[in-house]
Amino acid sequence: MSNAPNRQELEFLRSIDTPTACNLIEIVAPERRGSGYTVKHLHCPFPELPAMVGFAKTVTIKAKDAIAAGDASYMQRRLEYLDYVAGKPRPSIVVIEDLDGEHAGYGAFWGEVQSNVHKALGCLGTVTNGSIRDIPQIPAGFQMLAGSIGPSHAYVHVVEFGVAVSVHGMATKSGDLVHADRHGAVVVPLDKISAMMAAADALTKREARIIAAARAADASVEAIKAAMRG
Repeated sequence: MSNAPNRQELEFLRSIDTPTACNLIEIVAPERRGSGYTVKHLHCPFPELPAMVGFAKTVTIKAKDAIAAGDASYMQRRLEYLDYVAGKPRPSIVVIEDLDGEHAGYGAFWGEVQSNVHKALGCLGTVTNGSIRDIPQIPAGFQMLAGSIGPSHAYVHVVEFGVAVSVHGMATKSGDLVHADRHGAVVVPLDKISAMMAAADALTKREARIIAAARAADASVEAIKAAMRG
């Protein structure tokens, strides 16, 4: 990737939470204030984990309707999908759009087996509007943000991979850089990371100034307004 983030940029992104990433993106790319992030609640069974930052591996799935799981074409697609996940760029975050509409989450793609397989292939976790299961058996450090939690995988199967997807409002293309934590996920514009780093100190100081004014023993509306004005 010609504009792939360097190690310093990746370390910076890993050091901040996703709300801060969103704040910085809207400072350096104002047109992104209303798009590019998840806009509905996602279940996060491991809220204590730090932010994950990885390149999107995009997938669409279905689970409600029966399929011929034993035929050769089904297995071939599964094997081709694994090659896609294992390929560069890495590390990755698998972003899965469940196409079952109002029945999204009918069957879980993610559980003990898939999480271990994907972690072995360089995947940090997933963002999906579908469901997850086997929570106690998920490997340590593998993050999950999901539309629901359920008991069965039903007829879950990969429809396509490497395609554009949308998960709870976050439009994502294969190879996009995704930042995600317990709050949700956002696509980070690769050409704005250095600007985000440059803007971070001023943002932190401004927020600290306002919070200090609000927490002061003699807090007043005038003091808070003055802090907001800078």
